[in-house]
Amino acid sequence: MTTNTLRLRVARITREAEGIQSYELVSQDGGALPEFEAGAHLDVQVPGLGGMRQYSLCNDPGETHRYVIAVQRDANGRGGSKAMHENVHEGDVLTVSEPINDFPLLYGRSYVLIAGGIGITPLLAMARVLERTGAEWVLHYCARDADRTAFRELLSTPSFAGRVHLHHDGGDPTKGLDVRALLATRGPGTRLYCCGPAGLMKAVREAATLNKWPWEKVHFEAFTAEGTSATHATPEEDFEVTLKSTGQVLRVPAGKSVLNVLRTHGVKVESDCEAGSCGTCVTRVCEGTPDHRDTFFQQESAGDARMLVCVSRARSKRLVLDL
Repeated sequence: MTTNTLRLRVARITREAEGIQSYELVSQDGGALPEFEAGAHLDVQVPGLGGMRQYSLCNDPGETHRYVIAVQRDANGRGGSKAMHENVHEGDVLTVSEPINDFPLLYGRSYVLIAGGIGITPLLAMARVLERTGAEWVLHYCARDADRTAFRELLSTPSFAGRVHLHHDGGDPTKGLDVRALLATRGPGTRLYCCGPAGLMKAVREAATLNKWPWEKVHFEAFTAEGTSATHATPEEDFEVTLKSTGQVLRVPAGKSVLNVLRTHGVKVESDCEAGSCGTCVTRVCEGTPDHRDTFFQQESAGDARMLVCVSRARSKRLVLDL
């Protein structure tokens, strides 16, 4: 973990939607927890997994007695969500980091929040803050159907009336939220926040580009490498990676990460989050220019001498990696 750790008790597990559970974490001695801001996440050591996963905090940052995260079970994932659903029970004690915020809620005159699926979690914390502080905001939440809409009862309460709009597409995105129409107009000083599946974030990015939203006012949170790629306007292109130790040349196609290509060819690189936030897979670049797509190096410049191979790509046609 990249920060101080806490040992927190699982006080309550709640079914929030089909395949989604929330976990309320509290101090073992009942004391106050470190403060957090909307958009923050925890690094969680997942029992039975041998690694950590990042989960956004979705409760009101004004609460100091608990953290609440939510996890969607993903049958096609890397095992973290399955382990959380199967191995974690009420009363268990989990090791987590102090809150980390790579997706901060910045000042704006008004806000448009767009969530899809489990992407509601960081935006729910933002909505709570915006509602409590009297800000001007609106939340559009996209899900397949009502049963898969997490926190549906909460979002339907009077305090959110007129602000929250639920969109159910039945699995056909063309029948869901028309993001191009939604983003066709923008009030002065409006900020846009989006978190959800790669397809939704790609549609939001394209609509924001088409409608000339200033990019400093558009913010994305990606939970996967595919999501990270979807938030970049530059189309992905193939490039080559050369392993310094053997001279082996590997092709990295569009839509596939360097890490996955390395694994396919039996090259072992230590990794964990695989979403560009933990820094575990940092690799030295001997030649070439990386295209940094991570959040880990936001506080310091990565330069051209290192990269996170889980999400970052190449600006040059070839990279030579110290592997």
